[in-house]
Amino acid sequence: MKQVSTGLEPKWKVLISVMFGIFMVILDSTIVNIAFPTLRREFGATLSDAQWVLSVYVLALGVTTPVSGFLADRFGIKRMYLLGIGIFALGSLLCGLAPTLGMLILARALQGFGGGIAMPLGPAQLYRAFPPKEQGTALGIFGIALVAAPALGPILGGWLVDLNIWRAIFFINVPIGILGVILGSQFLLDYRLDRRPRFDPLGLITAVVGFGSVLYAATIAETNGWTGSATLFWFGLGLVSLVLHVFVELKVAKEPMMNLNLFTNPTFLNASLVGYVATVALFGAEFLMPIYLQAFRGRSALDAGLILLAVAATSAVATPLAGRLFDKIGPRAIMVTGFVILCINTWQLSKIEGATSINYIVFLLALRGLAVGLTMQTSYVTALSSIPLNLLPRGSSLLNSTRSVVQAVSVAALATLLVSSLSPAVKAQQDQMQETMVTETAPFGVCETPGVAAADNLPPSAKASLAAMPAAAADAAKAKILSGLQVACDESMQGFESAYRITFYASIGALILAAFLPGWPAKWGGRGSTQTPMAGGH
Repeated sequence: MKQVSTGLEPKWKVLISVMFGIFMVILDSTIVNIAFPTLRREFGATLSDAQWVLSVYVLALGVTTPVSGFLADRFGIKRMYLLGIGIFALGSLLCGLAPTLGMLILARALQGFGGGIAMPLGPAQLYRAFPPKEQGTALGIFGIALVAAPALGPILGGWLVDLNIWRAIFFINVPIGILGVILGSQFLLDYRLDRRPRFDPLGLITAVVGFGSVLYAATIAETNGWTGSATLFWFGLGLVSLVLHVFVELKVAKEPMMNLNLFTNPTFLNASLVGYVATVALFGAEFLMPIYLQAFRGRSALDAGLILLAVAATSAVATPLAGRLFDKIGPRAIMVTGFVILCINTWQLSKIEGATSINYIVFLLALRGLAVGLTMQTSYVTALSSIPLNLLPRGSSLLNSTRSVVQAVSVAALATLLVSSLSPAVKAQQDQMQETMVTETAPFGVCETPGVAAADNLPPSAKASLAAMPAAAADAAKAKILSGLQVACDESMQGFESAYRITFYASIGALILAAFLPGWPAKWGGRGSTQTPMAGGH
């Protein structure tokens, strides 16, 4: 294929290609959430059936990501990355064309498989394209896509849903995917190991069953309960499979599919642990804020997305800055600063109330974005910078797959904590409102200004019921509604504070771990200065 002539150096072409493809995959993780009530209404689906549209995507990502590194080593990283982007685009096309809920779920699984292959391999390309002294900068710029995509998803999705063209949510991925494949085939580097690794069937089976079972258990824990038989079964199966996977990879397999010996590198291990704890502190809390804005404050999903842009805006500034600083002083000072900000910010968020000013919340979210930009991508860069180039696909695959499990379990745990603060009466009230929102799109918040204004903010069906009553009965019913709203608000905010308090403790843990990373005030030698010999080949 003829090379496209541009004035950019090859390394920047690689960066643009990778950002283009990965942005699409990450965008889809949030853009579909906004259309969930619309999808239920369109296909006439129950909540449990429609939930698979979201869950199957996460599951497919989770079971494919662990094997992506092996596939890259065996068949070539460029080929597998482009295949992943192509499969994702095909799945998007089939999602948009899906005539039934079942077909949509299958197409979403195809999307997840493609995304799971591509996600870990994109960043690994950058280490080959950029010299060691610029790799932090490159990963920092790449991080803009990681923070911008999930923030833009709800806004773009809400806009398309408002235009009544929900299928465009999937169709927009098709031209982006095609262009991503064209750019990648032109610009990406193609490198392989000197010898193709042997297939590790036991490692593959135990990884797929282990990661898939734990992720599935996390998706059903909120509704079935953590002690429910189904939840315990899938968690048990997942944990047993993962233990077997570790045994197989370390003791049985001659050429392991996942290189667990990477954890023998102290910097890789510590940076990975920091990333896991930070995932609990950051992404667990990011799950809480949309709930607060929509369920408690009555903001539409689109309005909530616009408010949450504050996180993306400051993250987009801080992430490339952190990358440049990483190249000069190493990760320690950057991440300690970020986690100090995060600790203060999380404590502040745990204290907000149902009537807290939205402007103040935007300020807190902007502050949080600085912490996100300084920490998340830096921990990832630190881990991968501590291992040899030939192990990058396996290292990226290992990091992404384990982080996805930590994120899923922590979000499920926080959701359960949030729900556990509610009395049975309030839970029944919220379940009823959730069903109502399938057919009614009027925003409704249990913590909006109390009094008549709150009653005026009720869904149309509730206001219609009040209007049909005699005046005395309507007044009594309205008083009961407002009393119930106050109880729901109080209980919900208690759960919100408890959940944020947990993420505050996680922030402290991440801060402590970050203090043991390399870098200023100690001497920083750049990439490779923290490498240790890796056991077990690749």
